[in-house]
Amino acid sequence: MKIRIKGNSLRYRLTKTDVERFLNNGYLEEQTVFGSSVLTYAVKVYNSSHLSASFDDNKITLFMPESMANEWVSTDKVGFEENNGQLYLLIEKDFKCLDNVAEDQSDNYPNPLSGKIV
Repeated sequence: MKIRIKGNSLRYRLTKTDVERFLNNGYLEEQTVFGSSVLTYAVKVYNSSHLSASFDDNKITLFMPESMANEWVSTDKVGFEENNGQLYLLIEKDFKCLDNVAEDQSDNYPNPLSGKIV
């Protein structure tokens, strides 16, 4: 799972294995260690009708409605977004890059644009 933060925008990208673990557990988290501090980022299924997020005790949690999670993991839907006026949230499946990158992408979803002439 990857996160990207830019200003008031928070984007989560999950690989195939991440999505499967999220489906099975309703929760997924990872951590980044900064010396003596740890940043935890997570995604959690919850009972609501919209995406939301919190930041407490060095932990960013993206809350995803159960109905969205079920649709997302069982279809080809790429992701969901929400803009509450203060914070833009996006959760999406992580596609393979079209250009050559050093990052391991073996667990990413096939890019729908691959093979298309641009």
